Amino acid sequence: MLLEIGMGDAYGAGFEFAPKEKVDAFNNLKAYRKPAFKILPGCYTDDTQMSLAIAELLLEKKEWTKLNIAEKFVECFKRDPRLGYAQGFYTLLKSASNGRELLKSIKPHSTRNGAAMRAVPLGYIQNIQELLEIAELQAATTHDTEIGRKSAQAVALSAHYFIYNVGKKDNLTEFVEHHTEFIWNSNWTAPVACCGQETVNALLTVLKKSASLKDILVNSVAFSGDVDTVAATGLGIGCCSKEYDTALPTFLYEDLEDGRFGKSYLKVIDTQLAAL
Repeated sequence: MLLEIGMGDAYGAGFEFAPKEKVDAFNNLKAYRKPAFKILPGCYTDDTQMSLAIAELLLEKKEWTKLNIAEKFVECFKRDPRLGYAQGFYTLLKSASNGRELLKSIKPHSTRNGAAMRAVPLGYIQNIQELLEIAELQAATTHDTEIGRKSAQAVALSAHYFIYNVGKKDNLTEFVEHHTEFIWNSNWTAPVACCGQETVNALLTVLKKSASLKDILVNSVAFSGDVDTVAATGLGIGCCSKEYDTALPTFLYEDLEDGRFGKSYLKVIDTQLAAL
């Protein structure tokens, strides 16, 4: 899961808010592309780093509190500072010494997709009520709005649906709508804004309409807009289902960064998550 999130994130980052001409010319699964901001092709962004934070909290079995969640966000950023975060949140993470300082500084009134982007690992929680509560709590830490909370729950539920083989992909949207008590659009066609609702709409659309992990990546990027989040969550969720052809181009793995918290570390966390 984390490895696929990293590959989807790094691939999508090369097309995040890119001109349509770049998407049309290079969204062909032949290579990682250079993002608009200053990171190298094949490097992941905040989507993967924040997903790692949530995954590590799951593994550490600490109490789920806003303080512990904020502490983990600061810890993961400080040990491996990287670009890709929204400018305001990046500044807060850079200036905060610990989770308590982050909580004091943050204004959690955003409807953006930051809470949704990191919720895929919560799909490992077997009890749905517990999953909903933890997804809501981690969302409220930074995005305490209906869209912020519901979008995080929707992403976690989507991962849970495939991890626990709840049903076929054609029925995923119905399952998510039932448990979030929210109507999503799984026939999304427009560019994706940095919005929790639009991100989930696009995610459910690609999961429904794709037949393979390759399709998930290409279809995610084809929307244009904030496509790295759709690609990261889509690939992280899709890899948990037997309904998708799992073959992927070798460059996605071979050219993914492998520093201290790169692909080797992601694989370790994946192994530990699967043991849950």
